[in-house]
Amino acid sequence: MDYDGFFAGSLARLRNEGNYRVFADLERHCGQFPQATNRGAETREVTIWCSNDYLGMGQHPDVLVAMHDALDKVGAGAGGTRNISGTTHHHVLLEAELADLHGKEAALLFTSGYVSNWAALSTLASKIPDCLVLSDALNHASMIEGIRHAKAERQIWRHNDLAHLEELLAAQPLERPKLIAFESVYSMDGDIAPIAAICDLADKYNAMTYLDEVHAVGLYGPRGGGIAEREDLMGRLTVIEGTLGKAFGVMGGYIAASCDLCDFIRSFASGFIFTTALPPAIVAGAAASIRHLKQSCAERAAQKAKVAEVRARLDAIGIPHIDNPSHIIPVMVGDPVKCKYLSDILMRDYGIYIQPINYPTVPKGTERLRITPSPVHSAADIDLLIAALEVLWTQCQLARLPMAAQ
Repeated sequence: MDYDGFFAGSLARLRNEGNYRVFADLERHCGQFPQATNRGAETREVTIWCSNDYLGMGQHPDVLVAMHDALDKVGAGAGGTRNISGTTHHHVLLEAELADLHGKEAALLFTSGYVSNWAALSTLASKIPDCLVLSDALNHASMIEGIRHAKAERQIWRHNDLAHLEELLAAQPLERPKLIAFESVYSMDGDIAPIAAICDLADKYNAMTYLDEVHAVGLYGPRGGGIAEREDLMGRLTVIEGTLGKAFGVMGGYIAASCDLCDFIRSFASGFIFTTALPPAIVAGAAASIRHLKQSCAERAAQKAKVAEVRARLDAIGIPHIDNPSHIIPVMVGDPVKCKYLSDILMRDYGIYIQPINYPTVPKGTERLRITPSPVHSAADIDLLIAALEVLWTQCQLARLPMAAQ
């Protein structure tokens, strides 16, 4: 077999389909987010409009001070896996903050949100005898891979379709172990799960619940505990999973649950046992971010206002975007080549960075620009974004909504 030829051919097909991904070489400016320098073929200054650092906490003074302080006091690395030499006092403090955030007895820290989902779901589903996993059709790849790795029986329920979920649950013996896995905010369409109704079904049919809140923690609820906190549902959920790499601005993932469940995952999950622990400085920064957002609603309020403004401005010029109750604004293009072209021209001519979202992240025909306004985007940033999209929408002959004629 011509191995290199196989690799080259596969990449060529991706390029021809418009689905080849190009990394933008960005250098963020400390204290000036969302501004950055793009160091590609040409060096240019850009404004980032697609970051998952939703609140700009990655450059918040409290976070940076905590990270510098930890680095100066304890050094760079954690020293190994948590089991051998990598559990530092900073890890213990962060897990206490996370348990408190979600109103749970305990929390367990992982190196990323992907790893936390993969490790926790695969361990629960594989170790609980005869466990059936019921997974929402639009769950994240990390959840899907964790469930697959478990090799337990799984059933996919139509996205946010309670009737379908109940149909699947009702077909099982009441005593059979069942785990319902779903997200709160779905990152591509920005819709929100009916958490209370899912908990009702879990109670009725003797099922555990596993809620991924990665696109909600820090952003919703009076202390940033997510949609479940906002709706006073945290106590009804078996496991709440989250990330430290989005609204909290650093990196890492975690689960929050009962002491025994967290200890069970700690004791049996290979994705936890055999992985080097996060550096203490990262952990300290995450703890500082969580503490700040537990006390401050200013960032959440400002972000909500900026999201509403961008939506209204898009409506005013007829740019189609998915109407949803979250902070995510998917601007629909529907063609991978045009989506990539729009992204390239926005970067080259306007200094606006929005990564195109193409297959396989979203289904073919639903390609989009995923816009995430933050509290630190200025009025001038918004003016430039709307003006650029209006010009490019006409240039690419893309459909507009009827409001554009008003």
